[in-house]
Amino acid sequence: MQETKQYIQQRLKTLYPSGEISSLTRLILSHVCKMSLNSQILCKDTIIPENEKNMVRIITDRLASMEPIQYIFGETEFCSLPFRVTPAVLIPRPETEELVDLIRHCTSPPRHCDLPSHHCEERSNPPRILDICTGSGCIAIALAKHFTQAEVTATDISTTALEIAKQNATLNNVKINFLQDDILSPTAQYAEYYDIIVSNPPYIAEKEKHTMSINVIDYEPHEALFVPDKDPLKFYRAIAGFASRKLESDGSLFLEINPLYSGELIELLYNKGFKETEIIRDLSGKNRFIKAKKITT
Repeated sequence: MQETKQYIQQRLKTLYPSGEISSLTRLILSHVCKMSLNSQILCKDTIIPENEKNMVRIITDRLASMEPIQYIFGETEFCSLPFRVTPAVLIPRPETEELVDLIRHCTSPPRHCDLPSHHCEERSNPPRILDICTGSGCIAIALAKHFTQAEVTATDISTTALEIAKQNATLNNVKINFLQDDILSPTAQYAEYYDIIVSNPPYIAEKEKHTMSINVIDYEPHEALFVPDKDPLKFYRAIAGFASRKLESDGSLFLEINPLYSGELIELLYNKGFKETEIIRDLSGKNRFIKAKKITT
């Protein structure tokens, strides 16, 4: 096994930080050789079969091309749930897990909610939830697992993404109503009203591409990431307009956002009829989420 570990480390040493290489090594041995972390530590003299060595080399070579390990394995975790991922969908991010946690706490706070009280609101009935730009389905599925009686709908423009999202719903044993639609010009048959609308739409401006890592630029779907520099808020404008019509009175809109445009988004939402808006920071301290409430006067 030591020889295999050394191969991984030597092949990747100029491409990844040492800590990440150690993590990737553990993941590869776990995935290919079915070895737990304890086994990797305690059984250093384990002989790895030649076919598994070959698989390790193939995976390592793909990592050397900066392909994300989630795409190589075809799977990842989100909110402690298993998800299938391919280059047709974005790899779910930790920040988006924070968005799900925010909705969970704000909509049905536990007895010892760790969020400030002004974030949270009790809800007596199971909510009707809509996830716009669902991608892998991670947000909708995680919410359906939490709100077990909720009616959850998820929409995306991509048929391929929706197929993956459907597979993920089956994998996690939840019922989701999937709709193919373009939120910029919606035509699908939606419910009359929703209690919660959530979206993590494309929000990275084209001018920010140079700040992105190679494994994102070369492998993840650009249509799910980038928006034109001349109109970086186009998805939020469409979502806000849609939500102003489709949210129940006192319903809530939750958005993952680009911190660069948080102020402009607050103004946009106000102009669309959302009178209670709040920017919420992620764990790194960035303005990452907006919670807005529809008020019917």
